[in-house]
Formats: sequence, structure tokens, C-alpha cells
Amino acid sequence: MRQRICDYGIQIGSFPRGTRNLITDVPGVAVGHKTVKGNGNCTGVTVIMPVKDNLFLNKCTAAAYIHNGFGKTCGLLQVEELGTLETPIALTNTLNVGLVADALVEYTLNRCEADGEPAFSVNPVVGECNDSRINKISVRAVTKEDVFEAIEAAGEDFEEGSVGAGAGTICYGFKGGIGSASRLVEVEGKKYTIGVLVQSNFGATRCLTINGVPVGREILREAEGQELPSPSDTLRSHVKKALFHGTQEDRGSIMMICATDLPLSDRQLKRLIRRMGNGLARTGSYTGHGSGEIMIGFSTANRVPAAQEPAVLTREMLNESLLNEPFEAVAEAVEEAVLNSMTMAETTEGVDGTVYYSLAEFLGSKLIRE
Repeated sequence: MRQRICDYGIQIGSFPRGTRNLITDVPGVAVGHKTVKGNGNCTGVTVIMPVKDNLFLNKCTAAAYIHNGFGKTCGLLQVEELGTLETPIALTNTLNVGLVADALVEYTLNRCEADGEPAFSVNPVVGECNDSRINKISVRAVTKEDVFEAIEAAGEDFEEGSVGAGAGTICYGFKGGIGSASRLVEVEGKKYTIGVLVQSNFGATRCLTINGVPVGREILREAEGQELPSPSDTLRSHVKKALFHGTQEDRGSIMMICATDLPLSDRQLKRLIRRMGNGLARTGSYTGHGSGEIMIGFSTANRVPAAQEPAVLTREMLNESLLNEPFEAVAEAVEEAVLNSMTMAETTEGVDGTVYYSLAEFLGSKLIRE
């Protein structure tokens, strides 16, 4: 049975987790996947639904930040300009961005028509990772129907690991995938939630760090048959040493999605999601040349109507001096989400026969609920 990183007795950070420890702990948020496998395909689509009502007619405050721009996302220009999100966020593989964006447009047009408010300009938001080491990416196997199925399947409970947009991804030389986590912060006695979802496809094996322990270097030493220094007694390999080589460079990309019910402006959201890079760094990423680190965030607290009335909008906004805890909490959530994406993933063979192991196969029994 696949386990999340906390099930190995590893506590990331100090903030309390949400009920599910998922991005869907933010009220109204839902996530759905469609995995596409067979005939050399190992890919899919993951859709984050920010709210239950018509998002186009009542938009979420949003922001985007490009930590390293080796990526092919869609829709971030308008998010940056207007500070709003008007469609679900979809994640997929690099060569399927256009097809998935078209499906989001059709979904939004249909939703608006059903609500009696036709739309004439839609800004679909799509992120991607290149899964070509495992998936036959040139086939562009994700279809419009797959996107619709992911939307239909969206709920508060969802799978992590080798599913949806994470079916074919690789992280630190292990099998990557979809991971999620959440943290609770308190402001004047009221609890708010910060939820994170990642599509992990980056990292050099030697850099992998778990709670400050240089796990990647230790696993490589073990694979090479070298004596392992302390604290390597907490690690155990369940695969033949000769079969694991890892990856040498930090390349491939990661999509990071942040949802919150904190009352933030789009400027404050951008400040918040920039701190997602701190959590990424704690896992060992140095943000390589060939890796795209893209952050997208939205708040369900401040909605922006599509209608031109009222002429003047009023908004609640967190006092700037109270952002320190959210900054720390979002970094914790990213760190844990990345690790969840790896332990929940299944060992998978790549297109050239290389085996990408689940990190779970390397975590020793001494870490389990000591």
C-alpha cells in the first residue's frame, strides 16, 4: 500500500495540517484526474476546480510567478495583468497544452451558456511538465474528452502519485507525480487554509533532501556499493543496486498550485506564491537551467464579478505585517507535497527501458512511526 511521507514518521515543519492534508482542504476546491495509458502512452490531465459555482462569472483573485521560465504554460499573461482567474487550472504534458486549453474554453462556454450568460473571451490556464522520458509525448494522447472526464471526476478526495498529469513525470531520478499538502494558519482567532498541489518533474538525485537529511547522496552511495555514513541507518534499498543510477541534472519542471481562503490581494498572493520556491529548495532543488518552476495561486475569499456593476468594488485584505506565518506555511506545504508526489508514485519503466523507482522503495522501516 502506498504511503505519504508523514506515514514514515517524517514531520515536515510545525504548522498544523488540514483535515485531508490536501489542497482540497480549502473549502470549495476540488481536483480531478484522467490518466491515459497504453500503446506507449503514460500521461494524462489533472484539473483543479477553485470553486463550485461559475468561476467565469465570479472570478477568483489570482497571481502567477515564474521562478524559472523553461515552460510552456497558457493564460498566465492575463492572470498577471488583471489579477484574476476565470477558468479551472489544468495540468498536462508539454505538447498537450493547446489541446487542453481548447477543452477548457469549451467547458467555460458551455457553463456560461447554461447559466444564461454567454462568454465572448475566455482565458484558459494550463500548466505542463515534459513527461517524454516515460510517455510517448509526440502522440499528444490527451483529448478534450479526457479533460471533461477529469472535471467530472473532481472531488475533495483524489489520488496522488502516478496519476493524471503526473503519470509520466520523474522527480530527483525517482518516479514523480502529483502531490499535495495543506497547512492551517490563524489570524485573530480564525483559522484559514493554505493548500498546495504539485506536478513534480525535476531535480538531480544527489540533491534530494528530506527534512535536512541528504537522502539522495546516501542512496547513490548505497547504489554504488559504498559504505553509508550516519544517518543512513534510516534508509534501506529494496532494489538491486546496479539498477539505480539517478539523474545528474536538475531539469524537467514543476508546476506548483496554491489555493487559500485567506483574504489577499493579487499582489499579496504573488508575494505568497513566491515563497513556494523556499519549500522547493528544502527538497534540494537549485533551479536548473532546463527546469521550469511555475507558481500559480488563487484566493477563494475575494471574488471579482464579470459584470460591470457595481462600479466600485470593496475587498478585505490581510494586514501586510501578518504575512509571515502564511509565507512559512506555504513553504512547508510545498516541501511535503513534493515528497508525497514521490512516495505515492508507482515504479514505472521509461520509453528506453530505464526503471524509475518510487521513493517509497528506498525508505527504511526505521522511519515508520517510531
